[in-house]
This record gives sequence, C-alpha cells and structure tokens, in this order.
Amino acid sequence: FLATIHDTTSEVPYIHDQPIVSEFPDELPGIPPVREVKFNIELIPGSEPISKAPYRMAPIELKELKDQL
Repeated sequence: FLATIHDTTSEVPYIHDQPIVSEFPDELPGIPPVREVKFNIELIPGSEPISKAPYRMAPIELKELKDQL
C-alpha cells in the first residue's frame, strides 16, 4: 500500500497578510479571493516530470535548440 501524510494543522499564510500587498493594493487587483475549497493536483511522491520532446524536430533545428539552451 502507498500512503501519504498531509499536515492539516499548520496555518497557511494568506497573501493579504504580506506587508508588500498591503502597501500596494491598487497594483495587485488580480489577486484571487481566499476560497473555502482549494484546488490542487496530488502528485505521486518521488515522481518526476516526463522528459520527452513534445514533437519531432529536424536535426538542424534540434542542434540549434540545444545550442541556445
């Protein structure tokens, strides 16, 4: 069996409690309100993102991409 443990007793700091947000409320109008239900995607512990190219590239394009990265 696989089990994960989530600490639900710790307080989560709210963005509105940050001093910089209080100083510039007009600059940050797009902050979403605090919601009762929070959405997140649970990941399998220890999993890594898939490292596969999204599409095939011509060899010369692939070389150029690797040179730029």
